[in-house]
Amino acid sequence: MRSAIARWCGLALLLLGAAGACAMPAAPVAVLRIDGAIGVATADHVHRGLKQAAAQRAQLVVLQIDTPGGLDVAMRTIVRDILASEVPVAVFVAPNGARAASAGTYILYASHIAAMAPASNLGAATPVAIGVGGPAAPAASGAHEPDTMTAKQVADAAAYLRSLAQLRGRNAEWAEQAVRKSVSLAASEALDQHVIDLVAYDVPDLLRRVDGRVVQLGERRVTLATLEAPVVAIDADWRSRLLAVIADPSLALMLMMLGVYGLLFEFSNPGYVLPGVVGGISLLLGLFALQMLPINYAGLALMLLGLGFFVAEAFVPSYGTLGLGGTVAFACGALLLFDSETGYGIPPGLVAVLTAGSAVFVIGVVGMAARARRRPVVSGPPAMLGATGELVEFAGGEGWALVHGEHWRVRGPSALRPGDAVQVTGAHGALLDIGPVRATAARPSRPSGAALP
Repeated sequence: MRSAIARWCGLALLLLGAAGACAMPAAPVAVLRIDGAIGVATADHVHRGLKQAAAQRAQLVVLQIDTPGGLDVAMRTIVRDILASEVPVAVFVAPNGARAASAGTYILYASHIAAMAPASNLGAATPVAIGVGGPAAPAASGAHEPDTMTAKQVADAAAYLRSLAQLRGRNAEWAEQAVRKSVSLAASEALDQHVIDLVAYDVPDLLRRVDGRVVQLGERRVTLATLEAPVVAIDADWRSRLLAVIADPSLALMLMMLGVYGLLFEFSNPGYVLPGVVGGISLLLGLFALQMLPINYAGLALMLLGLGFFVAEAFVPSYGTLGLGGTVAFACGALLLFDSETGYGIPPGLVAVLTAGSAVFVIGVVGMAARARRRPVVSGPPAMLGATGELVEFAGGEGWALVHGEHWRVRGPSALRPGDAVQVTGAHGALLDIGPVRATAARPSRPSGAALP
């Protein structure tokens, strides 16, 4: 009797344990989104997102990307974070029409699970060199061979992507062609060539397809249970959003212009304070943004030269020569500053607006200078001609006179004496020539009642 009761109690406990296990919610799935060029702000968002997903004990991180590429440094930072992640990462090129070009291809290959939407593509992973030489493209058939630096960059990128392919068991041969020949693939072709693991329409479809999949995470194997898992979106925090805003090339250029003009106005009119404060902050933010962006140093040098000419135009009477040269240098430098092939670039319209604004500034400065030259002199020795005063000290043809309330050293006829009224007839620096005041000849008056002859 007692053994039967014990068996029934044990069975009840097993059933209760199974029910409790079934009632426990599945671990969440975190979703991060990359939309646009990959830069420092993107790398910071992914790094913080993976840390947050691990803290939330997520079973999977879905990194949904749509990118034309970006910076090599930022891409490698993201790849290192994925390889060191405590949570499996599925890179999903979505929605339809999205792409994982250039740097996006490396990130896709580094993921534990690679997926794409049906109408998406990846590839074109040849590195683009940024600097004085501009972009470096692979040599075409019959064309000259690429230089040594370009060849080294391509070989390094090819080995890097091939190593990621070997780590994840993906098509290493196509990975090398994506770097050396800039080839691309559509989603269905990538699936057929074993570049990706699956094709899914959206995130819910992706989670249905990866449910039950075993993922190798370091030295342990993880089985995913994503069918009923809650989805948690990890959005960029204020720091990542601020970095993304500052790192915009157009905003960086405008911040630099605002900074230079604010400081120029403050130096020209000391005491206003606000233009100097705004200009200093804007210039520092603009320089910080340039530090995070792939700039062409020849373009930066031309921009700084142009801004220097603008400043010099306000202080040197060049009659517009420095201003015109600065406008041309600034426009050329702004167009060369960023390379659009990396996903960064400045719209030509913005360059035209800023250049026109600088030209208006130069024309205004030159116009004010021209009007100032046409005005009569109102101070200094030249303005003293014809003025009258009184001799204070005088001997031997030289002395001092009080003219316009100031003492001036004077010289004149020896017949003059202290206390005489004198008139300035010439100026030689701080020395004035004087003479006796020329009295206006009085018109003789006619006696009243006198007859006309």
